[in-house]
Amino acid sequence: MMGPINSNWLFQTAMSSLQQTSSMNGSGAANSQSTGMSGSFMMLLMAAMLENVQQMQAPMQQASTTNSLAFMTPASASYNPAVANLTMEHKDVATSSADQSDLKFRPVQFLKLDGQLEGKLSGTAVHFIEAGKKYDIDPNLLSAIAVHETGNGSSRAANEKNNIAGMMGKNGLRSYDSVADSIYDMARNLRQNYLNQGKESIAQIGAKYAPVGAANDPTGLNNHWTQGVSKFYTQLT
Repeated sequence: MMGPINSNWLFQTAMSSLQQTSSMNGSGAANSQSTGMSGSFMMLLMAAMLENVQQMQAPMQQASTTNSLAFMTPASASYNPAVANLTMEHKDVATSSADQSDLKFRPVQFLKLDGQLEGKLSGTAVHFIEAGKKYDIDPNLLSAIAVHETGNGSSRAANEKNNIAGMMGKNGLRSYDSVADSIYDMARNLRQNYLNQGKESIAQIGAKYAPVGAANDPTGLNNHWTQGVSKFYTQLT
């Protein structure tokens, strides 16, 4: 389907036709009346065509504006994934010289990451990216840990406590007011207590993050932590 006719193009076309008519009529008093009549006719024609174009463009512009507004409107007025609902204060932690890993922040494919996250993690890709920027950590690493810890957003800890990283508190699993808070807290913890302490790989992080034989892991899930996180990290990258 062709787009609306450009008004400038129409004006230039009409003026070009007017000039051609004048050239064909020649010069002199005998032709001046004919030239004037032709010019008047062309101007009237141009005005009518412009008015028609404006009438055609009005509904198209209105439809375009409506479509744009519809595209920008969030699917749910109660949740906007681009806005982190942070209720905790997340302190800054700089990257230390001890971090020699390849797990520092890097750009990721937003749509690819967003499409992989499900359940309680759905719509949180932007939080993983922003937390990664804040704490200089690869967002895919943060996402891979969360996917493994929660069964991709399906665990009770994620759904009941907004805890997507297995973070522990004084009384067991920590509770968060939002998933975004949990993501930022995980990133802070990894930067401060793992990467800045020289942990350079997922295996080294896992040995401390989910130690095999830990008292709080009676079913032995920690045995699969490094393999599981590595698998999801590879899929995301």
